[in-house]
Amino acid sequence: MIHTILWVEDDADDVLLISRAIKKAGLDQPALARDGKEAVEYISGSGKYAGRDRFPMPSLVLLDLKLPRMSGFEVLQWIREQSDWCRMPVIMFTSSKERSDVDRAYALGANAYLLKSVEHHHLVEALKAVRAFWLDLTLHPTLPAQTIVVPSPRV
Repeated sequence: MIHTILWVEDDADDVLLISRAIKKAGLDQPALARDGKEAVEYISGSGKYAGRDRFPMPSLVLLDLKLPRMSGFEVLQWIREQSDWCRMPVIMFTSSKERSDVDRAYALGANAYLLKSVEHHHLVEALKAVRAFWLDLTLHPTLPAQTIVVPSPRV
């Protein structure tokens, strides 16, 4: 199955370095959004991202925290508030080790919190683990979300 990753990253140096690690980890180059608003446009298929044939719905979002126009926290909160995309897997992919950032990300519904390692080898290994777990092993929900009927428990 083909998976599209949406990577939300504004730092040009990180884009260059992490793109190399992504390739070494065996991942296809992800769709890249340079700020939070662009990420929202991509996910919603609006603006320059209209047309799912050219801009497929992401199976996974790698989301930086400190972004222009809309922070990673705001993007995550927006995703979780959308009935169609609230179950989309989102991994916070950031340099921040601040405990308050980690706790806030999980409180807002992040599926994982991954640190950008400064060591290339560790970054490659982390991205291999992302590929193995989130793309190779995990079954993803249907997006946009379909109404799920949960049967009442028998009494």
